[in-house]
Amino acid sequence: MRQYETVFLISPNLEEEETTKIITQISGIISKEKGKLIQEDRWGKKKLAYPIKKFEEAFYVFFHYEGGSNIPFELERRFKQTEAILRFLTVKKETRENVRKKRKGIPVEEETATPTAEAEIVAPREEKAEKKEEDKEDLNSAETIKEDK
Repeated sequence: MRQYETVFLISPNLEEEETTKIITQISGIISKEKGKLIQEDRWGKKKLAYPIKKFEEAFYVFFHYEGGSNIPFELERRFKQTEAILRFLTVKKETRENVRKKRKGIPVEEETATPTAEAEIVAPREEKAEKKEEDKEDLNSAETIKEDK
C-alpha cells in the first residue's frame, strides 16, 4: 500500500457545518476505496499568498493516508466537482524503506566516475601543455638537423 499526503483549501464563505460535511465526505472516499486515513489535520483559516477565485483566505485541511493508486484519482475527481474546494495537492509519500532501497541501488562508482565541470576545464589545459612540449621537441630536432647539414 502506498502512502499519500493531500492538502486542500476550502472556501472561507462556508459555515463550519458545511466545511465539516465536505471533510467527512472526502475522508469517506478514502475509506470507501479501501484506504486507511492515518492523520487528519484541520489547519483552520489562513491568509493566502495570492487571491484564488477572488478569495484572500481559505480553510486548510491536511490528510495523510495509505491505499491504492486509485484513491488520489478519485479524490481529484471529487475535488474538481466540488465548487467549495479552491485548490488541492496530492503527493506520494516516500517511506524510509523505499528511500534506503533507492540509495543502495545506486553504485558508488557511478557517483565518482561522472566528470565534473572542473575536471573538464583541467583536461584541455593538460592537452595544451602536452602540445607545447611536443612543439618544443620538434623545434629542437629541427635545429639539430640544420646543424648537421
